[in-house]
Amino acid sequence: MPLRRCQKPERHDMTIQPKPVEFLHNAITLPEFNVFAIDFGGFGIRWYALAYIAGLLIGIYILRRETRSPHAVMTADQTDWLLNYLLIGIIIGGRLGYVFFYNAAYYLENPLSILHVWQGGMSFHGALIGVGLALFTMAKRHNIAFLALSDRVAVVTPIGLFLGRLSNFINGELYGRVTDVPWAMIFPHSDGLPRHPSQLYEAGLEGILLGLAMYLCWRRGWLKATGGLTGLFLFGYGLARFLVELVRQPDAHIGLLAGGLSMGQILSLPMMLLGLYLLRYALRPSRDESDDQRRDHE
Repeated sequence: MPLRRCQKPERHDMTIQPKPVEFLHNAITLPEFNVFAIDFGGFGIRWYALAYIAGLLIGIYILRRETRSPHAVMTADQTDWLLNYLLIGIIIGGRLGYVFFYNAAYYLENPLSILHVWQGGMSFHGALIGVGLALFTMAKRHNIAFLALSDRVAVVTPIGLFLGRLSNFINGELYGRVTDVPWAMIFPHSDGLPRHPSQLYEAGLEGILLGLAMYLCWRRGWLKATGGLTGLFLFGYGLARFLVELVRQPDAHIGLLAGGLSMGQILSLPMMLLGLYLLRYALRPSRDESDDQRRDHE
């Protein structure tokens, strides 16, 4: 039986009007890549799945090495448990996040389609919530401070984000809005207009720049300021995503919502607020330091 068309959620009547492109002939045409990194003839391991796997394994390897530190909060064996918790949180959270944030009307009418993960449809913000709940559960069961655990996971998360955005680029998906910038690209299976390579913008901001900031703060001893690295990641990713959404093509069935914001921007706002709160909490002067400062002023 054919699937019914997705119902459009209520939104303001605001659309992205393509602006005239004067230098269409100068646009870079992106060749169509095989969506499968390992192809068995119509099925196999997709680039996106491989990015998830590689990001998780590299991250776990780094965290396993960190367990040798005198300030470690996990044992090497517990990092193996962490991998399982992260996998569950990413898959379930990412899928349900896409269902409820981006296409709730369709999946309410076709609930079995929620299980069709091979057809695509994952949400970073949903995966973030899923990972948060998974880390909270692990912290309780293994008697580890939640923010200390999330700080360590936050340090390595930009690796997976970088690889994931590169796979989006290879797949020719989640591209940007129409533009006439010199590096504009024409993506396969699109409308043939030159667009921002927003996947590469996100790879650079969420992966390289944020990853460098996380590394430098980790080297400066931010693990001692519990919650600081978690806050830096939440604020940094939220800001990067909010900015890139200004040139990223909104989902066709959602468009722009209240205030001309995209769904990705709306979901990033609470991330930034929570990140700022955690940064303020983690970097506040200790009570002893505050007392010393007060005595110095007296």
